[in-house]
Amino acid sequence: MAALGWLTPRRRSATARSVLAGEAAAEAARRTSLATDDTSLLPETPEAPEAAASEAAGEPAFPVAGDDRAAAFFDLDNTVMQGAALFHFGRGLYKRKFFQRRELTRFAWQQAWFRLAGVEDPEHMQDARDSALSIVKGHRVSELMSIGEEIYDEYMADRIWPGTRALAQAHLDAGQKVWLVTAAPVETATIIARRLGLTGALGTVAESVDGVYTGRLVGEPLHGPAKAEAVRALAAAEGLDLDRCAAYSDSHNDIPMLSLVGHPYAINPDTKLRKHARALDWRLRDYRTGRKAAKVGIPAAAGVGALAGGTVAAVALHRRRR
Repeated sequence: MAALGWLTPRRRSATARSVLAGEAAAEAARRTSLATDDTSLLPETPEAPEAAASEAAGEPAFPVAGDDRAAAFFDLDNTVMQGAALFHFGRGLYKRKFFQRRELTRFAWQQAWFRLAGVEDPEHMQDARDSALSIVKGHRVSELMSIGEEIYDEYMADRIWPGTRALAQAHLDAGQKVWLVTAAPVETATIIARRLGLTGALGTVAESVDGVYTGRLVGEPLHGPAKAEAVRALAAAEGLDLDRCAAYSDSHNDIPMLSLVGHPYAINPDTKLRKHARALDWRLRDYRTGRKAAKVGIPAAAGVGALAGGTVAAVALHRRRR
């Protein structure tokens, strides 16, 4: 994708870069939107747990059928899918010899620390971002999209949470659009959204010129406040009423996005989000059980960690102690 007035991080404040990343993600999402007159593209699924619970409690049905000013926004990693999409994508690229074991080890450590430990040190994040971008620099967007289709089948298709998928289907059945919102590359996110029959995806936008990646981002990774900016920009473009929209996430980093909408949900929440959700009486859903709930995030690290010689094991342990 061509840059939208792209400037380096040093020339923009973090807030401005978040806005730029969000606007770029919204533009990419609308351009690649998979919405059709028939939005029920998923196989038939059981009634969504939330709808059943609402009816049992005598609450108004949600989502509201026919409300075209409402939409749903789903975080991807550990909300819709077990683990992190970027880990699975990196694993697939390593298998195809896009980079060597040493690079995989470094990449896995950086991404695992960011995702599992929740550390957002600016220098560390910059290094992690540069590593990821260096992998795709010079490759064609169409090439990565084609490979992404294969990687989805190999590593992601069997990791979708059925409960969260049912929630997404409930919105589709109500005639609403459903968007993924993730820090993963927008190309990867778009593939996943299409495979799940969703409307489209908001993701991190990497700059491309004439269909070739330059190794730079438009703004910054779509993380934290940038996700909220993306949802805000898309809602404005689509004519949505955020008070009637829903958002779903597992991470406290997504509190800005969850706080934007009238129907926030904590799905498989981390400790900080669970506490925050309970304090504000947000709805909670946990599709993990026992050991899985205690080790949230580890499935994402495990696949890459095995290839990298167990590099991420220490980070996973750190996550468990949080």
